[in-house]
Amino acid sequence: MKKILFTLFIIYGFGLNAQKTDYDWKKMDPKQRKEVINSLSPEERKALLTKFRNNMVMDNLDIDPGDKEEFTDIYNEYLESQKQIKSQFNSNFNPDNLSDDEAKAKLQQSFEVGQRLLDNRKKYADKMQQVIPCQKVLKLFQTEGMMREKMNERNPHGNNNTSRQK
Repeated sequence: MKKILFTLFIIYGFGLNAQKTDYDWKKMDPKQRKEVINSLSPEERKALLTKFRNNMVMDNLDIDPGDKEEFTDIYNEYLESQKQIKSQFNSNFNPDNLSDDEAKAKLQQSFEVGQRLLDNRKKYADKMQQVIPCQKVLKLFQTEGMMREKMNERNPHGNNNTSRQK
């Protein structure tokens, strides 16, 4: 009897865990959403944010249902590629502490990484146009810029721009 109860308890526990991602986010107040997100593991949180981002992009671009999976794969590949390129530049340094030669090298490295990011964006824009019209690709890049601006407004993470008057 104990084994049966234990087994049912384990199955019930997995069932509750599986339902964890089936929240009705629109009906939750911000405090509830924050509590749920904070209770997730880092992997679950990353997966949830990726899902939210992808859904937002799909809705904003009005992607045909038949093209959503292929576009999502390309878009996620593009984002991962951009992230990998950005990781090649360590922006965590104080320019005032660099010698002239070190500053020149760092500046050159930033230009090279910027060019790789641009080249990568062009490459994936071509790939995306195989699935969606170029107008939607352009809209995607506009939306990316707006999202980046919003994120920087909410969390300037070390930017010295906050002390500057607008």
